[in-house]
Amino acid sequence: MKRKMKDYALLTLKGICMGAADVVPGVSGGTIAFIVGIYDELIDSIKSINRESLKMFFTGKWKTFWRMINGNFLFSLLLGIGISIFSLAKLITWLLVAYPILVWAFFFGLVLASTWFVGKDIKEWNWKTLTGFVLGAAIAYYITVATPAETPSNLLFIFLCGAIAICAMILPGISGSFILVLLGKYFFVMEAVKTFNLKIILVFAAGAFLGITSFSRVLSYALKHFRNITLAVLTGFMLGSLNKVWPWKETVKTFVDSHGVTKPLIEVNAMPDQYILEAALLALAGFFLVYVLEKLSSRKSAG
Repeated sequence: MKRKMKDYALLTLKGICMGAADVVPGVSGGTIAFIVGIYDELIDSIKSINRESLKMFFTGKWKTFWRMINGNFLFSLLLGIGISIFSLAKLITWLLVAYPILVWAFFFGLVLASTWFVGKDIKEWNWKTLTGFVLGAAIAYYITVATPAETPSNLLFIFLCGAIAICAMILPGISGSFILVLLGKYFFVMEAVKTFNLKIILVFAAGAFLGITSFSRVLSYALKHFRNITLAVLTGFMLGSLNKVWPWKETVKTFVDSHGVTKPLIEVNAMPDQYILEAALLALAGFFLVYVLEKLSSRKSAG
């Protein structure tokens, strides 16, 4: 696919949106990739980082390697994700503490609209797709109500966290950040990003690289050979994850971070009791944003 400079700038912007979503424990960067119409290309590009392409790299055939892995696409996207994570990590974590209802309301509308539009891509509904949809919704819902674990902070476990979380990050509806919450390492990793703890970041990134290059092959195969069932499962994931992004929460367990600040660890959904109008408007804004992006992607595909 031939792209111009403005196309790569747009890809970087899409990467920024994906990175912003991945920072929030409840929203998946994979959801954003689906919304902006780059999901299949993303999975195929990651899958192409294999033995053949790496052989080109290590034998000095770097142009061939770059072309084989769709390097311009991946670089533009990763640039945006990196910019977002390192520039928005502090802002988004602050917003989640200062204005949690409003932030969750926006993402609730975004995920709800994503569920609808991804579901529309399913060409045939039958017992197989319906079963996949129900299973996906049940698994995602169970993940959202699971209790965070007490886990070690050694480098091997951080490596495993990177491998597991990255798989969730490319699955629409299942948030890699929330998986880190369940593994007891969300705030630990976010603190490493904010303080630029290079050792933790590199170990986590190495785990993420192994996880994403392995899991992308499974996803690519499933999308090519069982597309309707796979999309049904992914749609179910998104629907089930709505439990996590419900704006109104009641904290049942807290923890104290390294700065002595008390933060929520386990929350349960509650009835709307404040910021109801503002939350409704932000949810509509999130829904409308997905609608506009979906229409723009459809128009570009048709053209």
